[in-house]
Amino acid sequence: MSQVSQDQAQSASTETFLTALVFNAAVFGAEIVAFTILRRYFKQIYEPRTVHPHSKGRVKPFEAGILTWPIRLLNADSRDIQRVNGPDAYLFVRFLRMMIVVFVPIWVVSWIILLPVTAVNNSVAGKTGLDRFTFGNISPYNQPRYGAYVACVYLSTFWVYWNIRREMRHFLTVRQLHLIDPAHSRSSQANTILVTGIPSKYLSEKALAQLYSHLPGGVKKIWLNRDLGDLPSIYDRRLAACGKLESAETNLLRTALKIRKKNLKQGKRTDGVDDADQAERDVALAERLVPKDRRPTHRLPAGFLPFSLPFIGEKVDTIDWSRNEISECSALLRTARQTADRESNIPALEDKDDDGRIDRKDLPTQTYRPLNSAFVTFNQQLSAHLAYHALTHHEPYRMADRYLEVSPEDVIWGNLGLNPYEKRVRMAISYAATAALIIFWAIPVAFVGIISNIHGLCVRYSWLAWLCKIPAPIIGIIQGILPAVLLAVLNMLLPIVLRLFGRFQGIPTRTGLELSLMTRFFIFQVIHSFLIVTLSSGIIAALPALLKNPSSAASLLASYLPQASTFFLTYILLQGLSGAAGGFLGIVQLAIYYVKLFILGSTPRSIYDIKFGPRTVQWGTLFPVTTLLTVITLGYSIISPIINGLSVLTFFLFFLLYKYLFLYQYTQPPNLDTGGLFFPKAIQHVFVGLYVQQICLCALFFLAEDASGKHSAVAEGALMVVLILLTAGYQIIINNSFGPLISALPLSLADKTHKPDEASPSDAQPSTSADPAYSKQSKAAELAKDDQEEEEARDFSDNYFQKHPDGDVDYGFAHPALSRPQRVVWIPTDLDAWASASTGERHGARRGLGGAEVEANLALGILATNEGAMMDEKGNVEILAAPVDVDKF
Repeated sequence: MSQVSQDQAQSASTETFLTALVFNAAVFGAEIVAFTILRRYFKQIYEPRTVHPHSKGRVKPFEAGILTWPIRLLNADSRDIQRVNGPDAYLFVRFLRMMIVVFVPIWVVSWIILLPVTAVNNSVAGKTGLDRFTFGNISPYNQPRYGAYVACVYLSTFWVYWNIRREMRHFLTVRQLHLIDPAHSRSSQANTILVTGIPSKYLSEKALAQLYSHLPGGVKKIWLNRDLGDLPSIYDRRLAACGKLESAETNLLRTALKIRKKNLKQGKRTDGVDDADQAERDVALAERLVPKDRRPTHRLPAGFLPFSLPFIGEKVDTIDWSRNEISECSALLRTARQTADRESNIPALEDKDDDGRIDRKDLPTQTYRPLNSAFVTFNQQLSAHLAYHALTHHEPYRMADRYLEVSPEDVIWGNLGLNPYEKRVRMAISYAATAALIIFWAIPVAFVGIISNIHGLCVRYSWLAWLCKIPAPIIGIIQGILPAVLLAVLNMLLPIVLRLFGRFQGIPTRTGLELSLMTRFFIFQVIHSFLIVTLSSGIIAALPALLKNPSSAASLLASYLPQASTFFLTYILLQGLSGAAGGFLGIVQLAIYYVKLFILGSTPRSIYDIKFGPRTVQWGTLFPVTTLLTVITLGYSIISPIINGLSVLTFFLFFLLYKYLFLYQYTQPPNLDTGGLFFPKAIQHVFVGLYVQQICLCALFFLAEDASGKHSAVAEGALMVVLILLTAGYQIIINNSFGPLISALPLSLADKTHKPDEASPSDAQPSTSADPAYSKQSKAAELAKDDQEEEEARDFSDNYFQKHPDGDVDYGFAHPALSRPQRVVWIPTDLDAWASASTGERHGARRGLGGAEVEANLALGILATNEGAMMDEKGNVEILAAPVDVDKF
């Protein structure tokens, strides 16, 4: 068997690092060059916000030279991110900037002091390559050099303290200015709280309004949540039918266009009519242009199956079926909404039947009974914040869970009816499942750690000796690149499971789900992506010597654990070089964009969504991935100072990347913005990095031995204990001083918050407009109103509808199944060149098959329009404006 010496195994870390450096640098260079060239020609991909059809979603183009764009991006004002994407995006970029500010001095000081301390005149340790610059290279004869480590860790820790305090003060300023900004403070989101666990006594609008009337300004409106039964599924059916109708109508236009081209070649009439008698009949234009056997069709689900299968089930005309489905669902929803409106006036059930209170048997049966939760909108913003912190009920868990800054789009409607005791049980189960997943997840992650130190295995085990025969560059790829890729794949699968745990727990908002995911995912990241990888890699490296001399376990681990830094050096390289450059280039996004357009881009709405749909990030995963880099860097900043320079480069590239993405690509919906609540959680993660750093150094100091085998760094270890206590005390101070100010506004800002006397026209009473789509100057609602009686045309209640002067529509906090109107069916306009064959005279100003189909839908009470989309002579749909029912960006 061919044996590899221990020196060769140790020096493999240098080969691994150099391989990863060369590979990632090459990828970085290629991707940046490609991005520099492509971004000027593919604005739709790389700067979609600069070409957005709606002025609200559009920003100024990124004007920079082919070589000067990094400098232009660096000089761009980061505060513009808050203007276009809100505080969450701005504070994330601010966190990246904070990490640059923190690590640059640590990088300079550690390289000036610690690299010479570990590498100069320490030949007794026998380390080579990168191993010469780690904590484990301190010779047993040079133990006083540990004092340099103590000095550096104290200096770096106090520097981190100062930056934490400064950034927390900046965070509070940003958040409070956001909360009291008139554009936000007047919104329903800023003046509403969600209350869950409400007892039956208060389950009426009158009872809740009276309960909260003690707060200044009183209550503006109560939104009781109800058990709607099958109404949400009916609403979803109508939405799906609208999408199916849009697809079928667009396909009908394409078919008519193909028939027209064929007729032109054969010299036939372009309107598809050959018989004069038939032309005089009052036949719909679609029937005249497209034969019945060429119309879009589909099959209905057969039997108990919820979906259709090829060649199975009844075959129906898609357009006729979709119109009937929409009409049927609209009628059911209209009736149900009228019932819900009547039942909203039924008084609450009392807890007791004496003293003249209402008896349960005296109350009418309710079709849609109230759940134990409600949204309470106040007349003053400060009242919402006071209600959030007030102790509402005198019994345990009743009305104890309250949520501030909630928007209707943020709500997870299925979690609004949980019993407060059931919710606590679900929470316990959820976190127990998370803990179990942490334990069992260690198996695949440990395997990744073993791969990162494969030379230690081939030296010891004969059945793995073949690994030692592999050429050094390939070993470098296996150790330096493969583990990082495998770890990234594992981390992609994990959030899916953790989100399910959070939803099962009963969290009622999507932002709350992301905040919970941020904590859970970060715990996983630290335990598996850092601690287990560190331990497994260090133990594998020390395994041969451990088996020969088990009694030397403590000193061997102290020597070999720092060698695990090789994996994290390559991980930082992968994230900073390949990761950042890949974020700029977005090659997958570029490819998927055209694949989506080719496969899915069939209707105006689908093309609009592909081209201009908002690109967002998931904070629950993005922040932990970033803060993990902070923990890794802090953990190894003293033990292996080489990592500091690489981390500065990584955070700088990420700073440029996300600055670019949030200015020109991403669109974070303002109604899903938390006002920066992810930032203080990220600061807590920085403290975790400090604890990891200090505990690891403390353990290494206590394990250190001199040439005579005696513990030689006890004093240094004691100083680390003191530093750990200082860090814990400082964290308590930070949390106690800033914590109460994070969630709610103080009274000192009451004069700057929204009050009724400051109400703008947007705070007016609900509008009685026939349809919210009319706020976009759509003619569809007007035509529908002319053709039918007004009450028949309206499929929503004025109780849930408010139209602001700027055109935005507010449906309040009613469930979409109770409040939202039918989505306007969007059909493209066909060419005027063949529109002359239509019955334009009979239908007024509208011409062409697209216009005729819009009118046919309107005649059936189905809202439709062909504004903002056109089909060219090749059958391609072009988007000229946003959909008429898109009113918020």
